[in-house]
Amino acid sequence: MISARRPVLAGLAIAMLGGAAFAQEARAMEETLPTFGMIGKIKAQPGKRAELVGLLTSGTESMPGCFAYLIAEDAKDPDAIWITEIWDNAASHAASLQLPAVRAAIAKGRPLIAAFEISAETRPVGRLTPPPR
Repeated sequence: MISARRPVLAGLAIAMLGGAAFAQEARAMEETLPTFGMIGKIKAQPGKRAELVGLLTSGTESMPGCFAYLIAEDAKDPDAIWITEIWDNAASHAASLQLPAVRAAIAKGRPLIAAFEISAETRPVGRLTPPPR
C-alpha cells in the first residue's frame, strides 16, 4: 500500500513545485506587460487612404516604449483605417507625440483625414507570443 502511494505523492510534489514555478512566471509576465493601449478608427478623405497609411507609418520605427503600432485597412470601408497601439505606459505615448518625425507625419496627414470615428484607451492584460520562425 505504501509503495502504491509513492508515485501519487511524487506526482503531487512535482505538481506543487511546477505550480509555484508557473505562478512565479505569471507574476514576472505581469510585471513586464505594457500598461497602456489605444485603438482608433480614422476615416481618410475619399481615395486618400493609401497615402494616409504611408504617412502614418513613416517615422514610427523608433518610438521609445512602443511595443506595437499596427495600421490596418478596414475590410468594408475603402477610406477607413484602424490603428492599434500598445505602449509600456501612457507617458511614453504622450512623449511620442513630441517626436519630430511623428509631429511631421501628423502635420502632413491632417489634410488627408476626413474624421476620427472611434477612439478607445485600453489596458493590455495578456500577451500573444508570436509563433517561432
